[in-house]
Parts: sequence; structure tokens; C-alpha cells
Amino acid sequence: MTDTPQPQPGILDIALYQGGASHADGVERVIKLSSNENPFGTSDAAKAALIATASTLHRYPSTDHAGLRNAIGEVHGLDPETIICGVGSDEILCFLCQAYAGVGDEVIYTEHGFSMYRIYALGAGATPVQVPEAERVVDVAAILTAVTPKTRLVFLANPANPTGTMIGQEALVRLADGLPGHVILVLDGAYAEFPENYDGGASLIATRGNVVMTRTFSKLYGLGGLRVGWGHGPKAIIDVLNRMRGPFNLSSVQLATAEAALRDRAFAERCLAENTRLRRWLIDALGRVGVPCDESHANFVLARFASPDEADATEARLRADGILVRKVAGYNLPQCLRITVGDEASCRRVVSLIGAFREAAA
Repeated sequence: MTDTPQPQPGILDIALYQGGASHADGVERVIKLSSNENPFGTSDAAKAALIATASTLHRYPSTDHAGLRNAIGEVHGLDPETIICGVGSDEILCFLCQAYAGVGDEVIYTEHGFSMYRIYALGAGATPVQVPEAERVVDVAAILTAVTPKTRLVFLANPANPTGTMIGQEALVRLADGLPGHVILVLDGAYAEFPENYDGGASLIATRGNVVMTRTFSKLYGLGGLRVGWGHGPKAIIDVLNRMRGPFNLSSVQLATAEAALRDRAFAERCLAENTRLRRWLIDALGRVGVPCDESHANFVLARFASPDEADATEARLRADGILVRKVAGYNLPQCLRITVGDEASCRRVVSLIGAFREAAA
């Protein structure tokens, strides 16, 4: 038998990531509520910044991302020297696994946690360790119990995807204080803008050497198509991650557009206010038609049905009408559907269809 090239251990155990659906067979125009995108699009200031980069596309971008890092530091009250920018926050999560975990190490994530945590751990040759949640909420005690001398990273999305639930500052402090110093607590803040009075973990980082937070421009700022994210942590860790980063990992278009989006606070505040209002309406309205949801702190809700079959049938009915939501069986939630908080018309449409479908099936 002829020898063939083989990948590193763990890579063949990775199932390909499946993003939210963007089209439905036989439907020309769909309402996409499957990827937690901003239904109000992108700010005009960000669009103008993108267009303005056209005259400089023949030039390489900056390698230090100073403009964007300074803007992030200004808006969030952080030292720009402790900030790293990446191709979405995903790239920074990947850097953390590549830099701090390997064969023989363990990476902890929770039962319904973002699927990329497991993928990045396997890609680095480490062993992913899943711990249970308590009724779709992160269980700090379960995480601490799972820590061993082999543990190198603990990934925690707060608010969580796809549940929308989150734990408060007291629980975060308990978790951070309970971890050994050699274990990095990674607070994935893809949805950290949506709860009120949440700093994403910045106050924990200020007093600890083993906590890192990540953020993205894909959700609130409506830049999912550009893929820009950032991380903040102790300078020693950020310096390590920058050694993993390609010198031109972000283009001039990405850098300029993200900075303009971040500085347009009026647009961001309007989007936050509408999301808060419509999220509350969507949770209450789904409850009235017999579909409970956990209290969400993100820009989506997790609708719970009586069985996986009912969830699948509901998703199929919505898709037939051109409404795309996310099935989350891959997150150990086969009886649930994740529904993005869209604009008001979309929210009303999805509730109306679910209510009519349930009534017809009764």
C-alpha cells in the first residue's frame, strides 16, 4: 500500500462547520433569521469608509492595526497595547489554541458551547472536554470540577450561543478565581454588547494574568461579510498571540470600515435599543403561542419545542414560507430552534407562522 500524507492527530475528527442557511428551495426572497446578523445592516459611516479605501487598494495595509486598536481602546477604555485584531474573533480563538494547547493538553467548553471551540482544540492536537450545563446555563462548579493538570484553556461564551443565556459578574469572578494560574479563561464576547452593564470581562483582565476576552464586528456592527474581530488580555498573552498572527491578516478595507463602524455610536445605540425592544416582544409573543424561550441576552432567542420532531416540522414549515431559522441539534438541543431577532416585520411574521402552524397541528 502506497503511503499517503496524513494530517496531524485530531484533525480528521473534525466535522465541517455548517453556517446558517441563506436560501430556501423554490423561494426567491427569504427572511434570513439563521445567522444572528444585524437586521438594520451597516452604518452609513462604515459604508463610506469602505468606499474611500478604493483609491489605496494597491497599498499593503498596516501590520500593527494601530488605528483600529486605538479606536477600540478609546471606546472601551482599554490600553491599545493589550488589544489584538483578527479575522473575526474566531481567528483569535484559534491563535489561543495554537499557542497554548497541544497534544496531551485539554481544552474545556460547555455542553451547548460554540462548536468552533472543539474544532480549534482538535486542530491544535489537544483533547476537547465537554462539561454539562444546568438547564442551558453555564455551570461554574461543573467547569471547575473538570479542570485537571492537563487543562490549558477554558472557553466560555457569555452571553452564550445558541442559548442566549449568560452568567453574572459574581459567577465569572468565582470561575476566574477557581482556575489554576496556568489555565487561560477565554471569555468569548461575540454578543457582549447586547446585555446592559456588561464589560465583557475587562474588569477581570485588569486584575488577573490568565483571562482573555474576544469581541466581533459581525453582530452589532453589521460587518459579518468583512470578518473583523479583536481580543483583549494581559500584554504577555497578547504578545504571544501576535507572534502567531500573519503580518497582513486584515486588509485596509477591513481596518477602515471597522473603525468607522465602531465610532458611529449613534447607529450602534439605535440597533441596541431596537434589539432590546424586539427581543422582549419576540420572547413574549412566542410564549403566547405555546413556545417558551429562555431569557436571552443576545440578538437571538432559543425557541423550545416539545420534541425534536416538532422543532424539525416547524423549521420545515418556516423554510417553505421563506423564513430561515437555525436548527441546533448539533449543539445538543434537537428540540430547539435559534431565531435571530430581526426587524419588527420579520419578528411578527415568524410568530404568526409558528402560531398558525401549531394551531393547525393541534
